[in-house]
Amino acid sequence: MIADQPPQEPAGTTRWRSGLRRVIIGRPRRAGQDGRMRTLTVRGRVLRVAVRDGNPGWAPLLLCNGIGASLELLQPFVDALDPQRGVIRFDMPGIGGSPAPVVPYHLHTLPALLAGLLDELGHEQADVLGISWGGGLAQQFALSRPQRVRRLVLVATGTGALMVPGHPRVLVKMVTPRRHREPGYAAQIAGELYGGSARRDPAVARDLLHLTSRLGPPRGYYYQLLSGIGWTSLPRLRRLQPPTLILAGDDDPIIPLVNARIMPGK
Repeated sequence: MIADQPPQEPAGTTRWRSGLRRVIIGRPRRAGQDGRMRTLTVRGRVLRVAVRDGNPGWAPLLLCNGIGASLELLQPFVDALDPQRGVIRFDMPGIGGSPAPVVPYHLHTLPALLAGLLDELGHEQADVLGISWGGGLAQQFALSRPQRVRRLVLVATGTGALMVPGHPRVLVKMVTPRRHREPGYAAQIAGELYGGSARRDPAVARDLLHLTSRLGPPRGYYYQLLSGIGWTSLPRLRRLQPPTLILAGDDDPIIPLVNARIMPGK
């Protein structure tokens, strides 16, 4: 299933956007405010993890973030979810509050890390949502450990090396973590990089990245960037077992919409 962003903004969009701004600017929340923040050692890697407990009869929602983003970036989304929904967020090694690993890692090796995280938290299964780079991680996890994924949500993501890329002038801005470290630069490039409402109101993207997020060392970003080299899910998508929802916007300069249309056909 694909949910495309409609060309016309529906009634209430402006109200929603102003509400998001109030969440970000008016009362920024810490990730552990309504849950538990902890540091776990999983398969030899140290991870900063935020856990919001929920209904024990429901599988938790495991969130896989985009490149360079700490778990705080997802706080407005978590706040909007049913409070009975348990949520697990984590910082990748070298991102946010997770120490950088000694050596780089690759997407192919990360399913064991996610499985170990669920083991540490006492969960057999999770619903998994991955956005952008995290969508690749979510796909790899579902392909490698299908028994651990109850349902899968892929947001603004693609199939890795074999996909329709964004324009080079956009992708070159992803090569460094500068937007995560300089608020002025983040606002300057937000419209070109993220599209959609960021074109009209780039300050929202800047504030999401900077008001509450936590920085890791620069090499953590480069390790995450390098982890996708040579990775693709395209030849294996037919093997995806969990029910999967694909969400994409029609103004995404980084991951063009055509990628979301390709994925269900595979």
